[in-house]
Amino acid sequence: MTLVEASIRDQVNRDLDCSEASYRLMAMRAEVAELIGRWKAAGGGERLPTVRERLSRSFADRPVASAKPAPVKSDKAKPRPGHSSARV
Repeated sequence: MTLVEASIRDQVNRDLDCSEASYRLMAMRAEVAELIGRWKAAGGGERLPTVRERLSRSFADRPVASAKPAPVKSDKAKPRPGHSSARV
């Protein structure tokens, strides 16, 4: 949804027709509202997190990268014994 919203903003800023993107966004929002309604009908009653809360939570849950990266294997074939690697 955020990509469609950004597209709409870009089209409006360039004074272009954004009706198609707006229809897609409205359809997405209607689908989200329907999914939330189903979730509530199924017994969901707790507060749903905002996008900012979800992003900050997902970044906090990620493992911290190690200081030394893993060695990268080369795609080049190793020369076989008895064969020269020099090209003539």
